[in-house]
Amino acid sequence: MAELRYTKDHEWVRLEGDSATVGITDHAQTALGDVVFVDLPEIGREVAAGEAIAVVESVKAASDVYAPIAGRIVEVNAGLTDDPALINASPTGDGWFFRIEPKDPAEIAALMDDAAYARFVESEA
Repeated sequence: MAELRYTKDHEWVRLEGDSATVGITDHAQTALGDVVFVDLPEIGREVAAGEAIAVVESVKAASDVYAPIAGRIVEVNAGLTDDPALINASPTGDGWFFRIEPKDPAEIAALMDDAAYARFVESEA
């Protein structure tokens, strides 16, 4: 499995061939609590890095999900519409949100690796 990279907004990115899969981290889903709804972006949408493009709602709160990189949305996880709890059960697996075709794949390398993300989460505590 390809390496995960992370944003300060608690999204993860995994480059897989020509597209990158995006979701929220285990830390984020734990903070949210039980996810009850997700609003996914439209396929074909061009997004800028840092742009709010999806919404995840839990029993506690609603939160925006941001594009970690610039590119075009090429797929969404339609399974989340029927079963948003997949985000809680498998945040870095079946609970992914969307796939994006990166405008510049080098943007992914600039995100935090596992160790840097762990330090970031610790510094927020």
